[in-house]
Amino acid sequence: MTRDVAVGRPGQGAVRGRAPRWARTLGPGGLASAAVVALVLLAALWPTLLAPGDPTSVAPAQAYTAPNPGAVLGTDASGRDVYTRVVHGAGQSLGVGAAATAIGLALGVILGFGAAVGPRWLDGLLSRVIEVLFAMPSLVLALLLVAVLGAGVGPSVVAVGLATAPGYARILRARAQAVVQSPYVRAARLEGASAPTAFVRHVVPNTVWPLVAVATLGVGQAIVWVSALSYLGLGALPPSPEWGAMLNAGRLHITTAWWLTVAPGLAITVTAAALTFLGRRLTAVAPA
Repeated sequence: MTRDVAVGRPGQGAVRGRAPRWARTLGPGGLASAAVVALVLLAALWPTLLAPGDPTSVAPAQAYTAPNPGAVLGTDASGRDVYTRVVHGAGQSLGVGAAATAIGLALGVILGFGAAVGPRWLDGLLSRVIEVLFAMPSLVLALLLVAVLGAGVGPSVVAVGLATAPGYARILRARAQAVVQSPYVRAARLEGASAPTAFVRHVVPNTVWPLVAVATLGVGQAIVWVSALSYLGLGALPPSPEWGAMLNAGRLHITTAWWLTVAPGLAITVTAAALTFLGRRLTAVAPA
């Protein structure tokens, strides 16, 4: 019986000892990035678990306290605990990044699918619009839109979302056109499937997943851009614990109270880097 098992299931012991496919695909760096993203999500969804204090509570007598065991990231000009503010600011920063990405994705899906499956004249028109917008640096386009829409969290989120839409539309158009011309879509059409049925059953599922993987990259990028707008005073403003607003509040004291800018700056950098690395790994496993 032992011999039959060994012959019938070769390498069974080796298979049992191997890590899951998704873990092997992500690799150590991808798993570390996923852990960082999970920690940021925990801070965004349940900040009081990691920092039970009030991020807006002031204590003027403790202003500009350097990092110490009682305040691991020091305090700001009003004596507010920087660590508490960074943790509670994760929800705002991640939220505005996700909202901006959702706006960009929604508009990108409309433009991309319209150009890919629409009539030739619509493809030509939308393609020219996408190329013109894509030729402009996205952050410059976001600044231009903020100048039109006005300053604030809402306008900055909308501006970043609109600025990222051309990139998503370009990716989606190329992917959708390749799927539409694929053998399995042509076979479905020859078997009598209508164009809407083939679109829903074959084109959409094989187009959206790669875009979702790319969108993971976009969230990190959107966090950086929205934070940049807040740093310039065009987004969230102090005393909001949003990371860009914290950078804006601490920039005047960078030589005397370095922790006011280092703490939120590291939060932005580490979060964006983890999302970018994870997004690249997800893109690698996306269906071709």
